[in-house]
Amino acid sequence: MDRERLQQHIGYRFSRPELLSQALTHRSHSAPHNERLEFLGDSILNCVVAAELFEHFGELPEGDLSRLRTHLVREEALHQVAQTLGLGDYLRLGEGELKSGAFARSSILADALEALIGAVFVDGGFPAAQESILRLYEPLLSGLDPKALGKDPKTLLQELLQGRKIALPRYSVVATRGAAHNQNFEVECLIPQLSVRTTGNGSTRRNAEQEAAMRAFEQIRRGTAAP
Repeated sequence: MDRERLQQHIGYRFSRPELLSQALTHRSHSAPHNERLEFLGDSILNCVVAAELFEHFGELPEGDLSRLRTHLVREEALHQVAQTLGLGDYLRLGEGELKSGAFARSSILADALEALIGAVFVDGGFPAAQESILRLYEPLLSGLDPKALGKDPKTLLQELLQGRKIALPRYSVVATRGAAHNQNFEVECLIPQLSVRTTGNGSTRRNAEQEAAMRAFEQIRRGTAAP
């Protein structure tokens, strides 16, 4: 897979391509792998997101800011961003992980995104990493609603539908991949009245349902669902 397109999407071109290669290398493939970069990227992401929330929500107390940050850096959010990049197509995985469909596993994609952020930081410094994060997170940041603090996506979707007197969504597992101890679930969220059908992936059925619900919620809120 041509990594030029990935660099365009994140808005950063590596001067040390080996760092990009390491960020995309799972431990099942070879060393050096991306776990150290993931550790670093996790901290950078938390810092940038915290600073952005502090800047844009000047009236919110610390507890609410913390909940918003947690919402943005959780596995489901990272997975969502990684999917918009098509990050799974770029990963270097061992043969066993490839056969188990690990390129679509939410935990692996989330870890790889953090590693990618860490690699940008090592290669270009904090300003470069900050710019890439804000570029990737713009859709999530622009759609933040502090009033929804503490509510998970399924609850938000349920309240939205109830307010419009629309039947609640139906969730169903459409695929299960991987070994029993390391499964990835694909779940469908269906709202027939609005012609909404979304899918989510996660290491548990609950996580997959939450991701599918968030996509449905955002689709309805953007007004792209049928009336």
